[in-house]
Amino acid sequence: MAEKIMQAKKDLREAKEKLSGNIRKKVEKVTKKQSPVNRAKLLVSIVNQNDEQKLKGILDDVSIALAAVFSGTGTARSTVLDYLGIGETEKAVVLSLFPESDEEAIMREIRSQMSLYLVGRGISFTVPLTGISEIVANGITNAATNKNTDGSKIMNADTRKYSLIVAIVAAGHVDEAMNAARAAGAAGGTIVRSRSLDNKKAEQFIGISLAVEQEILLILVKKESAMAIMEALSVRVGVKSEAGGVIFSLPVDKTAGISAADEEEPQEEEKK
Repeated sequence: MAEKIMQAKKDLREAKEKLSGNIRKKVEKVTKKQSPVNRAKLLVSIVNQNDEQKLKGILDDVSIALAAVFSGTGTARSTVLDYLGIGETEKAVVLSLFPESDEEAIMREIRSQMSLYLVGRGISFTVPLTGISEIVANGITNAATNKNTDGSKIMNADTRKYSLIVAIVAAGHVDEAMNAARAAGAAGGTIVRSRSLDNKKAEQFIGISLAVEQEILLILVKKESAMAIMEALSVRVGVKSEAGGVIFSLPVDKTAGISAADEEEPQEEEKK
């Protein structure tokens, strides 16, 4: 009798586990189909200065975007095809916050209207955010309340192909940084002039003193190449070198302007 009761309890427990597993699978399947909460996302565009208004026009036509622009300069080796649209002309670096539900539409219009795959035209790419001002986020996403975000198209560490390397070095050392990156496989980058703020407190913990006048080097690279390039930068212009470089990388999601071949892949996916 006791054995029958124990067997009945075991059967009941197994039945519950099976039912729970089936329910969990169904929930996961439904969740994947449902739209995740619409979030704000960052679009980084490095374009010719006469194209910045065209870019903002696309953003306003397709979505609502809060944008800021500052000047940068492409690395000057014209013989090298730069992922970021290099050239000796000044570049407009545009940072735009937009609702994630509009990401596919924005990138599609940028690809079709701006022809960034042509040499020297520039590039656009999106970067996920880990946080943002609540007022700004609500204002941007509330404008897209009737739009859905396709959860299956949200990129993650497994599906991302590119990374953005950022190297902040003392003024006068950016060419050295770019040479080190090129030697490790990078094609080129974009330079932004900058200055450090009062970093005395952080410098005490790091154990170094950073230059006031600095230059920021932005390099878009394939994800599998990022570590080797960052290591080369650390050796040549790292924080303990004369350049006093601070080097880090950011994940990159959607891209436009890397090459004509890369432009075709997203378009094929959109057709499917």
